[in-house]
This record gives sequence, C-alpha cells and structure tokens, in this order.
Amino acid sequence: MKELKVPTSRSYHEYLISSLKTPESAAGYIEAMLELESEGPEPELLRAGLKDVVDAYLQMNKLSPGAKFIYEKLDRMLSENGGEEIYALITLLDKLGLQLAVAVK
Repeated sequence: MKELKVPTSRSYHEYLISSLKTPESAAGYIEAMLELESEGPEPELLRAGLKDVVDAYLQMNKLSPGAKFIYEKLDRMLSENGGEEIYALITLLDKLGLQLAVAVK
C-alpha cells in the first residue's frame, strides 16, 4: 500500500484558498457555511468563509472594486451586529420549510 504524502510547504489555508478558485467550489463552500449556521448564528464562521472566497478571487484578480466594497460592507455588518438580518432571513426560510442556496450564475 502506497503512503499518502501531504505537502508540508503549503499551509491548509493556502490549500483552501487554492481550492476556492472556481465558482462551483466557492458556491459549495458558502452554502456549507450557511447550512452550518442553521444550528445557530455564528457570524464569525460566515465571515471567515466569505473572506476565504474573497481571498481566492483576489488572488485571481477576479474581484471587482464594486464586489470588494460590498464584501467590506457585509463584513462590517456581520462584525457589528452579528448579521441579524441574514440570520433572520435564514430562520424565516427554515420556518417556511425552505433554505437559502448559493448557486453559480
């Protein structure tokens, strides 16, 4: 049986960022963050997930100034008030038997 060799020169975060460079992987990652949130609001987890995706897009030079502005605004909202509006939407959808989904355009 062959031994699995894990690269030691790259951190997990670098690997994660490199894996989020397609719209499909970014959508799946953010959607997973939102599903985890259904167990209770965790704005820091959502903030970290969004930052990972933004970092991946920045590395590829695929983040427009407008998208960066909106990200910074959303990050402040999650930081300052815990993202009450987002979590209220998620909770309402859950009560209606629905869920928020992230999909590639």
